[in-house]
Amino acid sequence: MKISVLEGDITEQTEVDAIVNAANTDLVLGAGVAGAIRRKGGDVVDRESRARGPIRLGEAVATTAGRLPNKAVIHAAVMGYRTEDERAPKRTGSLTSGEIIYKATQSCLLVATDLKLKSLAFPALGTGVAGFPTDECAGAMVRAVRDFAPSHPQSSVGHVIFVLFDPRSFKIFQEAINRK
Repeated sequence: MKISVLEGDITEQTEVDAIVNAANTDLVLGAGVAGAIRRKGGDVVDRESRARGPIRLGEAVATTAGRLPNKAVIHAAVMGYRTEDERAPKRTGSLTSGEIIYKATQSCLLVATDLKLKSLAFPALGTGVAGFPTDECAGAMVRAVRDFAPSHPQSSVGHVIFVLFDPRSFKIFQEAINRK
């Protein structure tokens, strides 16, 4: 599986089959990446995602992409406000953990495989509203992708792109990918 990183807007990635939304467990499109997806994809993405929720932390579901140029949006639950979400262990000062981010990344890859998608673009999961450190996020996500490929040789996903909005995050993810 090819892994790459680029700096840009995830909602403008026309070359990938699906983009990932850093979601809450209720699958309500709020701020950050979710807000950009709603603005550019339309309310249909929000309505479809809400209808699929709630889901558990670390799980993922797909919706159509609305007006976005992709086949699907995959919503990865990395934070939540329900009682069961609050009970899950989190990194101090954050609404998520490396383990949740790892599981959510793998869940997205499984959903993409089920949909027979070939390429997938991820943002940095949990680093916005959830307040998770970007360096730990990068490590968890890159490890999840690398662990997925050999254990799922039947997967249709051949390319994963990490799309980061700012130069600092881009550099952190690039360094994580370059580490073996």
